[in-house]
Amino acid sequence: DNKNILNILKEGFKSIKKYALGLGVALGTATVAITKMAVSAYADYEQLIGGVETLFKESAGIVEEYANNAYKTAGLSANQYMETVTSFSASLISSLNGDTEASAKAANQAIIDMSDNANKMGTDMSLIQSAYQGFAKQNYTMLDNLKLGYGGTKTEMERLLKDAQKISGQKYDIKNLSDVYNAIHVIQEELHVTGTTADEAEKTISGSMNSMKAAFDNFLNGSG
Repeated sequence: DNKNILNILKEGFKSIKKYALGLGVALGTATVAITKMAVSAYADYEQLIGGVETLFKESAGIVEEYANNAYKTAGLSANQYMETVTSFSASLISSLNGDTEASAKAANQAIIDMSDNANKMGTDMSLIQSAYQGFAKQNYTMLDNLKLGYGGTKTEMERLLKDAQKISGQKYDIKNLSDVYNAIHVIQEELHVTGTTADEAEKTISGSMNSMKAAFDNFLNGSG
């Protein structure tokens, strides 16, 4: 009868109200959490931008553009990219006689090479980054982290440079960081390591997830 229908409707509206209140609380909690994350991410972003501008001066914009696209090319957020690039760029810029534009391009290739190596060889990215940072200090003990068939010694790095020269026809100077990074790139190309990060971002679930995670981190910067 009508009375029963009304009672059913009342109970239904009560349930809807409880659900709406619960949803509102959940959304409010999520909004607060995302806001905190965004503010923290943007604070880091501002600090990192300052470091990039100090190092790259008039070419800082090139680095920022690379950083914003790193979620596709290297599976890194803009913040992760800039944190990595500032860790070795002073030595790289010096090796290129202060040419900041050339250094920005060389640094970008180095970071993509790091990510490709980590993806192809299954090595933790932080170990690859440590190796590249070591090369900037002429420390080659972590060369074997790259799993390219070379041990962690200066002699082995010299062997890598000679092998790269045989492939490219270009001479590489171990005292020049840009040459060292370029030689590694040549060897990785020869071993079909290059391009794996971008390829996995398009074709594999894990690669897509890494790219999405980095893109979300970039979203937090924008929200901040």
